[in-house]
Amino acid sequence: MKVRGGRTVRDLRRENRTAVLQRLYFDGPLSRFSLGPAIGLSSGSVSNVVAELVAEGLVEEAGTVDSAGGRPRTLLRISPDSAYMIGVDVGETRVRVELFDLALTELARVEKPLSTAGPRRVDRYDVAVVVAHVRDGIEQVVREARVDTQRLLGVGVGVPGIVERTPEGGAVVHGQTIGWDAVPLERLLRDSVPLPRTVPYYIDNGAKTLGQAEMWFGAGRGASNAVVVLFGSGVGACVVDDDLRPGRAVEWGHLTVRVRGRRCRCGSQGCLEAYAGAEALLQRWAEAGGRPPLEAGEETALTAMLAAAYPVAALDGGAGPEPDATALAVLEETAEYLGAGFADLINLFQPERILVGGWAGLQLGDRFLSTVRTHAAAYALTYPASRVHIELGTLGPDAVTVGAAILPLAEFFAHGGRREPVEAEELAPAWATALRERAAH
Repeated sequence: MKVRGGRTVRDLRRENRTAVLQRLYFDGPLSRFSLGPAIGLSSGSVSNVVAELVAEGLVEEAGTVDSAGGRPRTLLRISPDSAYMIGVDVGETRVRVELFDLALTELARVEKPLSTAGPRRVDRYDVAVVVAHVRDGIEQVVREARVDTQRLLGVGVGVPGIVERTPEGGAVVHGQTIGWDAVPLERLLRDSVPLPRTVPYYIDNGAKTLGQAEMWFGAGRGASNAVVVLFGSGVGACVVDDDLRPGRAVEWGHLTVRVRGRRCRCGSQGCLEAYAGAEALLQRWAEAGGRPPLEAGEETALTAMLAAAYPVAALDGGAGPEPDATALAVLEETAEYLGAGFADLINLFQPERILVGGWAGLQLGDRFLSTVRTHAAAYALTYPASRVHIELGTLGPDAVTVGAAILPLAEFFAHGGRREPVEAEELAPAWATALRERAAH
């Protein structure tokens, strides 16, 4: 049956279920009495939806709360163990796999390092190695948590690069900076990972999954729009216009900040990533005469660079070691490049907030970000620059995995708490059947 606006009764039921689930998830526990005004449904509609969700095991009682003069009201919440999600971060230093319940409690975690020590290795992002890491990681977390794979909402995977969705093979990854040319990652995972064929895969750009996590649970909560920056070996960004809808990944790291500048790992020249990514930052320090630790990975080397540039004062009150002038100069130049890059984001999207996450962004910290803010204000247009807040993300360096895990959760909510959209046959009214038969003669 069609209703106003072209939606069917089934659409309205799904939307009502979605509204109840989302409100309980983000603001629960809540009573039935509180749910109605919060989502704009009548008490009868709320009772019907809640009865369905309780019967399906998705919602459970969570105690009572006193009411004003009446009987205590029963509180409701999402049942944490009614379903599970797996989040995978195909990062630039490791592959991380985590399994969560619906409350995002981590039930198991596995990390598989990618080789980053010494000179940059050609096989660092070998597709077969990455697929094997993901496969082994998923097998291990499922085994450790002892969950029923039939209750998995899906596997979310954050990757570097552009993700194309094809009707034949699903998600295909174009990761130019890591040497991935149209890698059919979804098909490879389906062929390799021993999960039921009914378990869906949601593969997307890592900056986008970070943005999803920060907007749902982190520093983006309450913002109407934001840009979330992923700062790791390279840099990327996600533009989010609504805190509950997925954002869109933008290849911000490959904006040109210097014509005929340094060669970027994407093959072009003068990209922001050629100056501001952790990999380029450490290369520039070495080229300027700095001494990164030999055979150290990027995270260890960046820690050493920060310690050299910002030495800790002596504990006894005496003068501490002098800052390493070379490391400090490279960091200050990098802050200006990033500030100019942030100014581009401000001028293009006029966001309410810019949030910086990723292991390198969080490691650089507030002191470095303060200098970036100054340069961003200088390079951006005055009005949008005066309205934006530039802050560090609050979910830590593992936020990409959390964001990947909530990709299937977002779809679950969108389908009204059903693992797959229900495609019931639309029955035509009698007059439509009669006229169709008449036209055929």
